[in-house]
Amino acid sequence: MNRRTFLTTVGSTAAAAALPRFLHAHGGGGPVLRGRAEHCIFIWLGGGMSQIDTFDPKEPGNSKQRKAGTDYGVIDTAVRGVQYTEFLAGSARLADRITAVRSVTHPWGSEHALATNFVHTGRPVSGSTIYPSIGSVVAHERGAASDQAPAYIMIGYPSVSRGPGFLGPKHGYIYLLDTETGPGGFTPPPGVSLERMAHRQKLLSSRPPGQDGPDAASLLDEYAIAQQEALRLAGPDFMRNFKLAEEPAALRERYGSEFGQRCLLARRLIQNGVRFVEVSHNLNFINGAGWDTHNAGHLEQHVLIKQLDSALSTLISDLEDKGMLDKTLIAIGTEFGRPGQFDSGGGRGHQAAAFTMVLAGGGLRHQGAYGSTDRFSNKPVDHPVTVPDFHATIYAAMGIDPAKDLTSGGRPVPVTDGGKPIAALFG
Repeated sequence: MNRRTFLTTVGSTAAAAALPRFLHAHGGGGPVLRGRAEHCIFIWLGGGMSQIDTFDPKEPGNSKQRKAGTDYGVIDTAVRGVQYTEFLAGSARLADRITAVRSVTHPWGSEHALATNFVHTGRPVSGSTIYPSIGSVVAHERGAASDQAPAYIMIGYPSVSRGPGFLGPKHGYIYLLDTETGPGGFTPPPGVSLERMAHRQKLLSSRPPGQDGPDAASLLDEYAIAQQEALRLAGPDFMRNFKLAEEPAALRERYGSEFGQRCLLARRLIQNGVRFVEVSHNLNFINGAGWDTHNAGHLEQHVLIKQLDSALSTLISDLEDKGMLDKTLIAIGTEFGRPGQFDSGGGRGHQAAAFTMVLAGGGLRHQGAYGSTDRFSNKPVDHPVTVPDFHATIYAAMGIDPAKDLTSGGRPVPVTDGGKPIAALFG
């Protein structure tokens, strides 16, 4: 076999091996699904949102009598035949801009940390590889939309599941807990001028002798890159994003709770060039358990639902008023859902076999709801959606090829683990 024949054979074999995954990611060989969203706001409901009490209502139940079913009233939405529960009235009026994906399923329903990692990375925990979160993949593939902003900000507590994994710190998040002060360490200490900050940045940008070779991508080097990024953004232009008092009082009131103010901040951040913002709901566990509504945690669940509704509906309307909704994908994630049956304490247990995650805006063809579940929302009836499928839908909406390979330690790692975008939402 001569060299040309050998190379042709090897190339054909490699292409043939890659073809099944490419076709799966693009709907079996049909047109490539590619949206026009430029930003993503990813709302995280830690604890496990009860789909049967929110976006996938069923027949009436009663927690006090332990009667299976939806514990709240049910209302019609702007989409014919689609209903949500009564505490989602604002979102129901905007359901034609929303798709509640009711048939999400995964196998990690017993433990919060494993499920949280899976929904953020699309892969189970591995002993040899730390996979990147969806936010870090977007940061890696799209970068920041402005040189005056980072690509990825998280409003909530830091964790490995939200991190860059093998992509490295350059594609990690900047996190904050306080919407008014911004990220810790970004405001120069008293007496430190912008000139002095610039001098510090210059010192960090210089590399010691002998550090310009193959080890330039070492962990130490990447840590220095992260430091430079923090110093670059420490000026007044970026920090002005956190001055929520600049917004009209009436708008801030419509956003509502502390969580609503985080969503308002997320809008300001993406408006000024941040590509991906994760917003965690209920950092302070309003009902004692957050969305983890076992036993008595169920009693105050409606407070969380109302907060979610006011923030989500106002965010959608606010983005639309500013001409940004089609360019901004809103995603709502949670680690798993809840069964339609009540536990002995009147709450609900964990359930990953069927639950709901939500998409809104982003230029998608919304339909109020996608997929369906059985009588008590215990398992999907049609159009099951895996977590990699949900990720692939977000990537495709943002113009990222879900069949693309990333690289970890010199080996290819697909962006999604066989994920396939929800084709019905495109076109």
